[in-house]
Amino acid sequence: MGLWPWATFVGFVLVMLALDLCVFHRKAHEIHLREALGWSVFWIALALCFNLGVWWLRGSGASLEFLTAYLIEKSLSVDNLFVFLLIFRYFAVPAVYQHEVLFWGILGALVLRAIFILAGVALIHQFHWIFYLFGALLIVSGIRFAFEVEKEVHPERNPVLRLFRRLMPVAPDPADGRFFFRRGGRVWATRLFVVLLIVETTDIVFAVDSIPAVLAISRDPFIVFTSNVFAILGLRALYFVLAGMMELFHHLHYGLAVILIFVGSKMILADWVTIPIGLSLGVVGALLGFSIAASLIWRKAPSHG
Repeated sequence: MGLWPWATFVGFVLVMLALDLCVFHRKAHEIHLREALGWSVFWIALALCFNLGVWWLRGSGASLEFLTAYLIEKSLSVDNLFVFLLIFRYFAVPAVYQHEVLFWGILGALVLRAIFILAGVALIHQFHWIFYLFGALLIVSGIRFAFEVEKEVHPERNPVLRLFRRLMPVAPDPADGRFFFRRGGRVWATRLFVVLLIVETTDIVFAVDSIPAVLAISRDPFIVFTSNVFAILGLRALYFVLAGMMELFHHLHYGLAVILIFVGSKMILADWVTIPIGLSLGVVGALLGFSIAASLIWRKAPSHG
């Protein structure tokens, strides 16, 4: 594949991000459910249209790989949103500023994911045994997901944050949505920048699970990168859709756990057992559907106290 698909796609993403920040969300405001739903539908539709383009240019095999990788990345990103919600609650970030924090957090995540994906693909091509290591990592992550009772956030343990606080003073107020400001001849960071820093470093941890999972579906860097990008671009809108509905998906982590174990096993057995991409897509879709249905049928008992 030449450079023009990469250049075209990256250019498209930059244009969409510029429109998002400078036109559609130029003024900070609280994102309500109706607006968030509209943007979620838009990003999902855009990803499906792109998938049609992949099918037209590269055939049904690449198209199925993209769709399966996108579905896995999207489902894993839902779990990430639980942690982002806890981070915003922990630091009491006003709803009006949450979109901007997520915007810059996602922009940083796109750059980091591109680096991780290219490094992961290069390692797999250079050292085949890395494929087995990734598979084992996914199985361990799946088991951890299955036995994870309740998510907790401990920002004070974040080593990057502790180092940053030694280098720069941090003001407790959000300073009207700014990340930095000058006071008394010194540059101060705001609570919003601290949250952004934690979101970025937390996404690195998430990438350890999600990128190997997508590499189990496709070793094509373009498919892996574009599926990640489309899932991440729709993450902000999906956050505001799910922010008030998190309790409805309390069984989702069981489905994600089985998905990670499935794709991890697929990676380890790839040299001996070939699982068709269509079957992988069906398994992932069925597991997600079942875990969502289970969450709606067997609702979480309300806590007392």
